[in-house]
Amino acid sequence: MASRGGAAKRAIDLTVAVPLLLLMIPVLLVCGVLVWAFSPGPVLYRQRRSGRHGQAFVLYKLRTMQPDADRRIDEVLHDDPVARDEWARYRRLTTDPRLVPHVGSPLRRASIDELPQLWNVIRGDMSLVGPRPLELPSVEELPSRAMASRGRVRPGLTGLWQVSGRSEMTLDEMVAMDELYVDRWSLGLDLAILASTPAAVVRAHGAY
Repeated sequence: MASRGGAAKRAIDLTVAVPLLLLMIPVLLVCGVLVWAFSPGPVLYRQRRSGRHGQAFVLYKLRTMQPDADRRIDEVLHDDPVARDEWARYRRLTTDPRLVPHVGSPLRRASIDELPQLWNVIRGDMSLVGPRPLELPSVEELPSRAMASRGRVRPGLTGLWQVSGRSEMTLDEMVAMDELYVDRWSLGLDLAILASTPAAVVRAHGAY
């Protein structure tokens, strides 16, 4: 990514992310109270993810999973071969036993749980558009070419695969689309993805 293009991309990130985060604070507060009401505990979820040049950073989300999420998913994957196959292909389950009752699924479908990552964008950990930041174990399983491609740019709050199919894509398809985005990056592509994101969120196609 040329330095001039990178500077323009960063300027767009800050121009959009700062006012949008301020606008969304009341929404985040209400949703945070709902999460706590149905699953007492920390409202924000923090996890180390792989960023630009392979450097790890702390990603922020509204917590949509139960505190014992790891135990719940381990039990399901141990007992259900269909769930194991779905998990291997998509790294998520259509019916996820880890979700906070009543609010976890709606927050995910509307992508409201992702809004705290606007702070990651402001900090410079992420960009508005880019490859989704994967969990560290998942990144280590990628082919070297895919790892190198993803490391060239900041991970994104939205991206090419999010506006193309979201959770209905396999992990391999997602990685391929992320590579395509990096190879064909332009400010015009970023603006097109940003313009398509609200409709993709409203449709919630492939989101659960």
